[in-house]
Amino acid sequence: MSAANQDQARATQLRRLLNHAAHAYYVLDAPELEDPVYDRLYRELLELEAAHPELITPDSPTQRVGGTPAAAFSSVEHRIPLLSLDNAFSSEELEAWYGRLLKVLDREPGTALPMVGELKIDGNALALSYENGLLVRAATRGDGERGEEITANVRTIASVPLRLQLDAPPAWLEVRGEALIPDATFAAINAERAERDEAPFANPRNACAGTLRQLDPKVVAARRLDFFAYTLHLPPDPPQGPRSQWECLQWLQRAGFKVNPNAELLANLAAVEAFFSAWDGRRHDLNYATDGVVVKLNDLRLQDAAGFTQKAPRWAIALKYAAEEAPSRLLRLACQVGRTGVVTPVAEFEPVPLAGTTVSRATLHNADRLAELDLHAGDTIVVRKAGEIIPEVVRVLGELRPAGAARLALPNLCPECGSELVREEGEAATRCVNSSCPAILRGALRHWVSKGGLDVDGLGAKLIEQLVEKGLVGSIADLYRLDGALLASLERMGAKSAENLVTALAASRAQPWHRQLYGLGIHHVGEVSAKALAAAFPSAAELATAAASAAAHDPPSITAVFGIGAEIAQSLQQWFATPANRLLLEQLAGLGFSLAAGPGERAASAAAAGQQAPLAGQTFVLTGSLPSLSRSAAQALIEAAGGKVSGSVSKKTSYVVAGEEAGSKLSKAEGLGVAVLDEAGLRALLEM
Repeated sequence: MSAANQDQARATQLRRLLNHAAHAYYVLDAPELEDPVYDRLYRELLELEAAHPELITPDSPTQRVGGTPAAAFSSVEHRIPLLSLDNAFSSEELEAWYGRLLKVLDREPGTALPMVGELKIDGNALALSYENGLLVRAATRGDGERGEEITANVRTIASVPLRLQLDAPPAWLEVRGEALIPDATFAAINAERAERDEAPFANPRNACAGTLRQLDPKVVAARRLDFFAYTLHLPPDPPQGPRSQWECLQWLQRAGFKVNPNAELLANLAAVEAFFSAWDGRRHDLNYATDGVVVKLNDLRLQDAAGFTQKAPRWAIALKYAAEEAPSRLLRLACQVGRTGVVTPVAEFEPVPLAGTTVSRATLHNADRLAELDLHAGDTIVVRKAGEIIPEVVRVLGELRPAGAARLALPNLCPECGSELVREEGEAATRCVNSSCPAILRGALRHWVSKGGLDVDGLGAKLIEQLVEKGLVGSIADLYRLDGALLASLERMGAKSAENLVTALAASRAQPWHRQLYGLGIHHVGEVSAKALAAAFPSAAELATAAASAAAHDPPSITAVFGIGAEIAQSLQQWFATPANRLLLEQLAGLGFSLAAGPGERAASAAAAGQQAPLAGQTFVLTGSLPSLSRSAAQALIEAAGGKVSGSVSKKTSYVVAGEEAGSKLSKAEGLGVAVLDEAGLRALLEM
């Protein structure tokens, strides 16, 4: 054997041995090599690769630490949306969720469905992408559809396998899990920082989030992050793939991932509640923070049948523990003015440690909540973290109230501009209605340039503050009248930064119509509803016409759009009826904004609307299991052909598509005389 071949064989042996040892140490917590032995072998591999760079492979343990710092992170689209979970804070809310789940699945009330209980780790969600067994990408959650690509940083996490421990890995797979800093590691990091006279981190979660966004992977490696995998996505119908969440966890373990050992297969809802209660008394003994239990339907086919809402899976929920509470003394009542003019009272109190952080402020939501608490100056209040995240004032200890303390209430005038505040009948919110209010303007500008809006890089909150304070910007349109020389004269703005910002603003004119619509900041119109509205009304003019129809008590054109209700229709009507808003649209159009969908977007809208589609105007209900189509796949085919899918059967239903184990929806369809199709019948309709 030649010397080159000997080096290659030795490197292969070392990689295999060191990766196996690292997995035993970091994942199995069962060390197989003494530290000095590991270190010596690691050094040998390092020297081999230094002498022969061609021997370096992506799965080499030497690649966990290294690489030059990144200039910035890029935004990447998730293959599968990384959605958040709905929360339940009581047994009643858990049971209500389970009742809705049974209804969606067309099962009788009281049916017992096996579930998996997993401790909810208070860390940072990651999406890991593997191709042919190799880690090729890691991304943060971001907005659920797009996240930041942080592969170099995640490579430093020892419990994340660089190569799967599978003989025949699939062509691709996605693994979701939680990055975290264990409590003991966090304490050690803060001790090290104290020795260097550096400020300590506030809590493990924030430290983890900040670490993952470090541009230098060596800094990330030094923080010693950990990772628990909990979700698996494989190509459709993989051979011998897992059929349940419990099997997914076992599959992940075999592939080399660290899976939280404190998970349990639970036969019914009573078992879920028992699991939840048992861990309430034990969770503080763990080496990481947990604020609840994630409950997932075990059967993957039933998960698919249950589907998703716009924001969360229907088949899973986070059951949260009661928040920690602590007393504090109220210092003052402050007020914040939001971008829509809503004035929110905020309690400022003596700092108090709570659920791992120190808090000194909590929202009081609105005037009704302020009155309900009967808050007085200098009151002793009880504060907690809702879901162990958001501080809130629970109650007032009236017996400790200072003598003669004045009752607190919202002011009559806007704290930002001095205009009289308004509270419309039937609304909880108190608002400033002065469109020139600096707070409203600042909020509108921040929203317009946000990631979900026009995504203008380089225009942060501090710069917006300057522009408003100096009177340089009085509306969104004014942003596009700024020039480089003016921007360069501002504090902390050089010529290059000013030039880049002008370029970014110019480029933002090309953002698609749905982003422009979202950026306008219309009340109740979020990113999801903006996309739906933009698809149905491909221009501002068409949407304005529909809004005017809503004003004439004829809202169906808007509310017919999936996910759009009367509340959004009313907001649109009010917004387009406001002269200042119509003037803004005119100004934006004059500045080069199309305020309309491009040809590609219009084509997609036409397809979504079912124009010239075989199933246009027809409504379908799916029930039971089809032979070769999952519930979501069948729905996608129907919607692509212009049809709509509903969750309930009525006289307006065109067809019920029934498979095996069809339930009460089939019976109802037969009773109403609604046509019933099998999978073959559905495919025949699609081919017409």
